[in-house]
Amino acid sequence: MLYAKPYLKDTAAEWVVFVHGAGGSSSIWFKQLREFKQHFNVLLVDLRGHGRSKDMLKEYIQETYTFQDVTRDVVQVLDHHKIRAAHFVGISLGCLIIRTLGEIQPERIKSMVLGGAITRLTVRSKLLMHAGNAAKRFVPYMWLYKLLAWIIMPRKRHEQSRLLFIREAKRLARKEFLRWTRLTGELNPLLKYFHEKELSIPTLYVMGEEDYMFLAPVRVVVKQHRSARLEVVADSGHVVNVDQPEVFNRLSIGFIRSNS
Repeated sequence: MLYAKPYLKDTAAEWVVFVHGAGGSSSIWFKQLREFKQHFNVLLVDLRGHGRSKDMLKEYIQETYTFQDVTRDVVQVLDHHKIRAAHFVGISLGCLIIRTLGEIQPERIKSMVLGGAITRLTVRSKLLMHAGNAAKRFVPYMWLYKLLAWIIMPRKRHEQSRLLFIREAKRLARKEFLRWTRLTGELNPLLKYFHEKELSIPTLYVMGEEDYMFLAPVRVVVKQHRSARLEVVADSGHVVNVDQPEVFNRLSIGFIRSNS
């Protein structure tokens, strides 16, 4: 089972489950933990191959993963901790894990806060994905990851987010990195399906105004999905919870409490 760290405030308190993105770990939420623990029970999860779950790789012997495989890992953790339903907070590709959970077990999600969400691939992101897939067999994976981090988080004020993700990615084994990059083959049909099918789950998108690759598609989704709303955070890039943690925390906690 995945590594997960629970923080119990009160047996009657609502649960909030945090899901990081590819190449990260639950440490990405270090600027959220203190604030959220004051209001909710909190569960931090390290996805397969990441953080403290990387020591459990022998349990995941298949050569490829699917988003449903990774999502079922999270369901197993929920069951283990006897969490029937929770509010979920995700960042980047972690948002797709939460959205997939909304498809297979929607009753487990009370609300979703999706930061730096990926809802459609732009021409730029498609080209980047294809180039990365073509080069990953012969280029050191950390070169690719560093280049990707610079493209997605290019500004000086994104530096902390960029370095955090690079640091966490260094802990991934190359084989594990390749397994996760193969997930990109699922992205186009999955994102198209999620775009066309709305869930009746309250959803808050929190996006940085400098998230050049992913903000515009989210604006389109929010116009079409009645259960969704968007907050755009100034002076922030893709990893909005690190770039502007005070704003992210205020918006997220307010939204979760309004849906409790």
